[in-house]
Amino acid sequence: MDFEYSDLCKDYLGRVRAFMDAHVYPNEKTYHDQLASFGENRWQVIPIIEELKAKAKAEGLWNLFLPDSDQGAGLSNQDYAPLAEEMGRVGWASEVFNCSAPDTGNMEVLVRYGSPEQQAEWLPRLLAGEIRSAFLMTEPAVASSDATNIECSIVRDGDEYVINGRKWWSSGAGDPRCKMYIVMGKSDPTAETHKQQSMILVPADAEGITIERHLPVFGYDDAPHGHMEIKLNNVRVPASNMLLGEGRGFEIAQGRLGPGRIHHCMRTIGAAERALELLVKRAMSREAFGKPVIKHSIWEHRIAKARIDIEMTRLLTLKAAWMMDTVGNKQARGEIAMIKVAAPRVALEVIDNAIQAHGGGGVSNDFPLAYSYAGIRTLRLADGPDEVHERTISRLEAKRWLNDLG
Repeated sequence: MDFEYSDLCKDYLGRVRAFMDAHVYPNEKTYHDQLASFGENRWQVIPIIEELKAKAKAEGLWNLFLPDSDQGAGLSNQDYAPLAEEMGRVGWASEVFNCSAPDTGNMEVLVRYGSPEQQAEWLPRLLAGEIRSAFLMTEPAVASSDATNIECSIVRDGDEYVINGRKWWSSGAGDPRCKMYIVMGKSDPTAETHKQQSMILVPADAEGITIERHLPVFGYDDAPHGHMEIKLNNVRVPASNMLLGEGRGFEIAQGRLGPGRIHHCMRTIGAAERALELLVKRAMSREAFGKPVIKHSIWEHRIAKARIDIEMTRLLTLKAAWMMDTVGNKQARGEIAMIKVAAPRVALEVIDNAIQAHGGGGVSNDFPLAYSYAGIRTLRLADGPDEVHERTISRLEAKRWLNDLG
């Protein structure tokens, strides 16, 4: 196992860092000012994002996440990891490089499982960053941690499918550029458990779709991205919009969520690094009880622990990425599950301590820490809650010793 960054990775990493320094960090205030200028109508495209997207595309820093496609940068998961970490230092930065969720996962679905016709309809505009998309899986009426509970129906009617159901936490559906949904629903309730579900492509403007409300996260609306509750009432789409075939929904979900989960973890490490940087600078710049805050033993302990935890988490993330590249997502599912639990927990502790070091300022919007905490906290739920991943880890561990127990 060699975690030395490849020459290709080093080249891109240097370029991404330079771009962040030149264009992203200096425009953090611009981003928030432009969003604030919208007033109550916050569901608009933020101009600085489009401006920086054009710059990133011109510099060849575009679609860096696609490891198995000639339409990306040709980076492996292991190569992409440190780049995603850099992007994760600012919550909106990944969109600048067209590497933000849920579009990354949806583009991967189209690349891996979409028909040529489906790809032609949606993929070029997504890859160009001209439109955005959403992934509709979670439902308010059932425990969605067990996806077999999904109730949204997808019923064949001649040359069409008719979709009925209610979805929520449909991230990205608030964006005016969102033009397509990937919807997971139940197409055959009588089939075996994991063959009942399907995934289908649904235009966001299809008749029968109603966005009923946006769902804030700890009071943040995440505009213009947003997390929406959506009603689908007799929504009709062509039968050709079915992905891969009826009953293949779980198969697609596993292929989609593996890379999506590790991308989240990569960006989460970047958020933890940014928080630690802010913590150290704050502790060095303030005095309490006659000496700099950083020289009080409690802060020495917290800073040291943060560095240790971040380094361990990064190594586990790199191992998971390396296994995805070498033995495939299925064989790496244990490592993916472990890092999905570990990364948000570590980042939340680091961010929490950084908030503590900033005092009252830490929970305000004067610093990025409160918003970062809110976003990272959702990752203990998104793409499967901790408990589901711990179940996977436990079962894999038990399986190792099953033969010994007879």
